[in-house]
Amino acid sequence: MSFAGKRYWLVGGSEGLGLALAQKLRAEGADLIISARDADRLSSGCADLGARALPMDVADQASVNRAAAAVGAVDGLVILAAVYWPMAAQKLDPLRLAQMCDVNLTGTARVIGAVLPGMVARGAGHLVLTGSLAGYRGLPGAMGYAASKAGVMTMAESLYADLRGSGIKVQIANPGFIATRLTAQNRFTMPFLMTPERAAGHMLRLMRSNRFKSSFPAPFSWLFRFGQALPDWLWYRLFPRTQG
Repeated sequence: MSFAGKRYWLVGGSEGLGLALAQKLRAEGADLIISARDADRLSSGCADLGARALPMDVADQASVNRAAAAVGAVDGLVILAAVYWPMAAQKLDPLRLAQMCDVNLTGTARVIGAVLPGMVARGAGHLVLTGSLAGYRGLPGAMGYAASKAGVMTMAESLYADLRGSGIKVQIANPGFIATRLTAQNRFTMPFLMTPERAAGHMLRLMRSNRFKSSFPAPFSWLFRFGQALPDWLWYRLFPRTQG
């Protein structure tokens, strides 16, 4: 698959995995529009790439509607916007818990709702969602992030089921730990920690392919994928209980 001359809208592309993927797509010749909530960080990254900066807050329906109207028709949409705070049930923060669900899952739904009808009308498009290995099963200290990403992953499966053969390619990338500002909050060892550039390479390979999903890095993903078949008593024994 060639990205040369294709118009892609990256939502959540001002830093981390999003920015690294934008750099790779730009090098492939894609015409990029990049959105994020932080206008200053977004402007800086887009200036370096020669991409169009379009500030947007996925948690605000009016902001999404305005941005989608300004963007118009696109060949592809990649949704990477997410927030994360480690959170044990013993120290639940109601506001941050709701924000993770609203940005990561409902924010994805808002953007899809603004763009997908146009793709369906044209019978063409490329829709890429970002899940997480954390979305496969519940994990300690991850109630907001794991639940929201599980929702995104199920949404992608339903979209794929509906849109097969329609001319719209639906894909989902499920990365493990990536070294970003968000994961820097973690106070535990993160196995198979990837740089944003390495994770973006995995994602670009998925986008070039005809596969529906990619969960990476592969050796780490096996724990979560095969873990779905484990009985509850064994799965939860694999992880230390979070105390707060």
